Amino acid sequence: MRSDKGLRVWAALLIVVGGSRGAGAQQPAPTPEQRPVAVAPPSPVPLATPPSPVPLAMNGRLANWLQLRGEFRARTEGFNGGGFSSDNDDAYWMDRFRLNATVRPSSSLIFFVQAQDARAFNKTTGAGAAPFRDTIDLHQAYGESAIGSKAVVRIGRQELAFGEQRLIGSLVWANVARTFDGGRVTLKRRFGQLDAFAVSVVTITPGSFDKSGNGNALYGTYESLTGIIPKQTIEPYFLWRQSTNVATKAGGLASLHQATTGVRVAGRLPAAFDYSSELAMQRGSAGAEDVRAWAGHAVLGRSFAAALTPRVFGEFNYASGDTSPAGGPRGTFDPLYPTGHDKLGLADQVGWRNIKHARAGLEVKPAPNWQVAGSFHDYWLASATDGLYAASGARIARAATGTAGTHVGREVDLQTTFVYSAQLQIAAGYAYLVPGEFLKNTTAGHGYSYPFAMATYVFLGESPTIGGRKAK
Repeated sequence: MRSDKGLRVWAALLIVVGGSRGAGAQQPAPTPEQRPVAVAPPSPVPLATPPSPVPLAMNGRLANWLQLRGEFRARTEGFNGGGFSSDNDDAYWMDRFRLNATVRPSSSLIFFVQAQDARAFNKTTGAGAAPFRDTIDLHQAYGESAIGSKAVVRIGRQELAFGEQRLIGSLVWANVARTFDGGRVTLKRRFGQLDAFAVSVVTITPGSFDKSGNGNALYGTYESLTGIIPKQTIEPYFLWRQSTNVATKAGGLASLHQATTGVRVAGRLPAAFDYSSELAMQRGSAGAEDVRAWAGHAVLGRSFAAALTPRVFGEFNYASGDTSPAGGPRGTFDPLYPTGHDKLGLADQVGWRNIKHARAGLEVKPAPNWQVAGSFHDYWLASATDGLYAASGARIARAATGTAGTHVGREVDLQTTFVYSAQLQIAAGYAYLVPGEFLKNTTAGHGYSYPFAMATYVFLGESPTIGGRKAK
């Protein structure tokens, strides 16, 4: 990293980490209006909130029917070796304000509005575009009605998040995040719940009102079965994506009609083991080209009743790639609309497309409100004739002839989080990716490093608690 940029990002890291009496998680604390859609993955173990934090937020409950919530998040980050080139680095600051209003005219009816202002500063490239900037826009706005005790209908602009968000997520890590316009029905059952939805992703356009449509649509059902087998969750799903102006292998544009069918299974096992696995198949067409792709995920962990409460885990991810660049079926797996951050490494240089990924890691808790995690990653291309794709979906490099090798590289990650209270959190981390044979043959082969520090402050919300009691 150039000296001026490097000094700025590391100085900012020290300011955020050392100068804040706050807490950190990679994602802000769940807001009161968000309803869990599916059982969370068995790891990592959520951090406990200290028993008696000093309240740091104002009470946003103005009446029994009106709740306000305000959140400010700031993150400084940078990278060295962008595109795996020695002369490509950056260091910048991002902040995001959100102001929510929840109106409850009755026990069965809710109206929710969320305004958002996201900005980036001192960024060399991309500061004027998503996902870094979207000034003063409508992030969410929906109405929700309960029909009896078994069904809920939500219509409007909303976030969607299912399972581990490997296929559909709100992308909360991004400065702007993701929402959809449309409708959703949730049916509660004896053994879990079923969600059905018809939505269109919202396109972020800084400087103008964000809109959905443009031929993009997503339909699906997602079921979460939690009462069939004790301590286990089974989540079958069917997702149908339609998009226009999709690039074909022949070089033109076509309409995409694609079905993704899959199942996620997660839970706890005897002897303090936990696991999560997912398998997804894709079929459909893009113009005259058939879609034939698949992906899988599996992780197994074990917690120990010892000092620091350590947990070790091993993980493997696979996503198919295209084996015939000039023709034939489209084999590159499409992860749809995921929350891709840190799913295949903290640096986000590897996404769930054309990849074989192995990870081993360790998590420890030095204190109830602290967590430290480290992991090691190794990557290979699933198909030598396809490319390497980042978590954003952008293709980083490709050797269509298949002669550049398949070993992408290795990455080491270290992250720490500290939760002061539900109102204030901080987090920091560092990732370094060492290029392998493929990247050395298709790029300049320089290593990629990524540091970050983030603070989240809820300045307006529900009454802060003191020793388990609501503050007066």
